Amino acid sequence: MAIIEMKVPELAESITEVTLAQFLISDGDVVEMDQPICEMETDKASQELFAEKAGKVTFVAEEGADLAVGALICTIDTSVAPTPKAEAPASTPKPVAQEKAAPVVEAKKEESYAKGHASPAASKMITENNLDASSIQGSGPGGRITKADVLKAFTEGSATIQQGAEAMVSQSKAFARTESEAKMSRLRRTISERLVFAKNSTAMLTTFNEVDMKPVMDLRRKHKEKFKEAHGVNLGFMSFFTKAVCHALQQFPGVNAYIDPEKSLITYHDYCDISIAVSTPKGLVVPVIRNAESLSMWEIEKEVKRLALAGRDGKLSMGDMEGGTFSITNGGVFGSLMSTPILNPPQSAILGMHKIEERPVAIDGKVEIRPMMYLALSYDHRIIDGKESVSFLVAVKDMLENPEKLLLGTDPVDLLLGM
Repeated sequence: MAIIEMKVPELAESITEVTLAQFLISDGDVVEMDQPICEMETDKASQELFAEKAGKVTFVAEEGADLAVGALICTIDTSVAPTPKAEAPASTPKPVAQEKAAPVVEAKKEESYAKGHASPAASKMITENNLDASSIQGSGPGGRITKADVLKAFTEGSATIQQGAEAMVSQSKAFARTESEAKMSRLRRTISERLVFAKNSTAMLTTFNEVDMKPVMDLRRKHKEKFKEAHGVNLGFMSFFTKAVCHALQQFPGVNAYIDPEKSLITYHDYCDISIAVSTPKGLVVPVIRNAESLSMWEIEKEVKRLALAGRDGKLSMGDMEGGTFSITNGGVFGSLMSTPILNPPQSAILGMHKIEERPVAIDGKVEIRPMMYLALSYDHRIIDGKESVSFLVAVKDMLENPEKLLLGTDPVDLLLGM
């Protein structure tokens, strides 16, 4: 009997500990080689652990436990082989109709073995929230419902509450005075620690401006259908803001820099790795668009879509999360009209986008209704002066109100006249 020990692997140099978020199988299950066994949470992202060999799995660690790199998670008994998949019977002298029917019934039976069954963590969530398991689509092996499936269904509103439970829950909540405790996830702990660190270790200030979004919205409305047809992705606002930020960062390199106060060093970057804040069921993550200054609009949109979907599904890799020289966060998707975003150390600045709202503004001496957005730039005053921060935000505003500059990097007339 050969027993293989499945341990916490080395994920990155800076990661010494992980949290065992959930097992994706049940204790005692027989798995195939390379089948995902569990999901681990690091300080930055979630990672799956895959079976090194086929065999019977025995849990050693518990869900929710903090484990050091090299700690034992489970064992695999390779002497227990997975049940071979049923094969279609060979041709027989039976009538053709009966011959075709047999494998169909067998395949259907095999498909339904794990389909609709929830993992232990998912089953707990379904029970606690009085959800109907039949309304949740499973993405695990054989259609098994995982914790991620429950979170996704709950977030998207596709999960239905069991009949009669909704009224019971609402009635009990109206009169109950209960309290409950839940352990903070590793990601939530990391977020809270970094936010407190940013507030306590930087000289953070915020400057505001507003931008008339009509030029961008008109351009987007005119070209969005052709854009999607040509590139297979929607033309959103993020590509405009990312491009505008990249042009402004090249004008004001201090906004794109790191500061190391212990060594009295400032590190300037000649590239723009833009961190995009993404809200996920597990918390806020900030994946990075690499070399955004060299990407086209459609390449930025495709990367934003990829990172957003990966964040939602818990599929972001360590490489997606590392680095970043400047951040963009969009509270407008949740209805925020104005906010003061918090820095993402060691970065020295972050741009906050907000809700687009029609307001009366003065245009050439006349009052017009325009779609306006407040912009907020939080910056580290140790490295960025007030003049530089305000000028940077004005440059972003100017690019967005004159989208043709995003293509040329300057006013077309100035370029024509050589100014």
